[in-house]
Amino acid sequence: MWLAFAFLSAALLGFYDVCKKHSLRGNAVIPVLFLNTLFCSVIFLPMAFQTPFGGWEMQRLILLKACIVLSSWLLGYIGMKHLPITIVGPINATRPVMVLVGALLIFGERLNIWQWAGVVIAILSFFLLSRSGRKEGIDFRHNRWILCTVGAALLGAVSGLYDKYLMAPVAEGGAGLPRLTVQCWYNFYQCVMMGAMLLLLWMPKRSESTPFCWRWSILLISIFLSVADYVYFYSLSLDGVLISVVSMVRRSSVVVSFMLGAMLFSEKNLRSKAIDLVLVLLSMFLLWLGTSQ
Repeated sequence: MWLAFAFLSAALLGFYDVCKKHSLRGNAVIPVLFLNTLFCSVIFLPMAFQTPFGGWEMQRLILLKACIVLSSWLLGYIGMKHLPITIVGPINATRPVMVLVGALLIFGERLNIWQWAGVVIAILSFFLLSRSGRKEGIDFRHNRWILCTVGAALLGAVSGLYDKYLMAPVAEGGAGLPRLTVQCWYNFYQCVMMGAMLLLLWMPKRSESTPFCWRWSILLISIFLSVADYVYFYSLSLDGVLISVVSMVRRSSVVVSFMLGAMLFSEKNLRSKAIDLVLVLLSMFLLWLGTSQ
């Protein structure tokens, strides 16, 4: 059952990425990200009063998650603004490989041969993607927007491992935090931090940077993300969940973002990028096959 919820979360994340790309094209990053965190906080505000607060011992763990996620988002938004979505999506699809290494070292998770095959193919897709990027003048080794996207993926992997710790029962070495408490409060903390960044960093120099333009896709970012995260956290709370598999499946959101990105944003070199996409899909299938054994 947790695998089905992981795939649902992936589909919602695909629409989230497309709305994010639409919102960021020629737009200021910090205001868009602030509004995203604000809307997410409003969405979960009614639930915040129905979940245990837990005191500082619980809240400090959630605050750390907010810092990790917000750092990942900030780098990811910057990369998304300047790179084709058909490049960013497959890069993000390699994030579970990073989670896998951490899951093996920290949680002692073990994958079978089918799941390992899926991981190897996902790694191969990253190297082929760098070849596709060169056709558009994007050097993966020296392009700062690529570095931002990879940094966002690394921090996202750290966040995924940390989620496993937060949700795992105390008897299993985790913090045993309620999933709604985590989701409600980390959104709130992110909103406060982005509000401070907006007032202190962007507002004083807004005339010297990219102007902000309101688009309705900014609101859709928050809606798709909030529902995707809710489903994701629920899957992590189910018995027998493997964080490495959930994280890999969630990256299949690249299917939605690739297809819509090709149609809406008129991106280039789709044929070579489609090969990378097929490899990502194959890795998803192998992971599913390994999980169903």
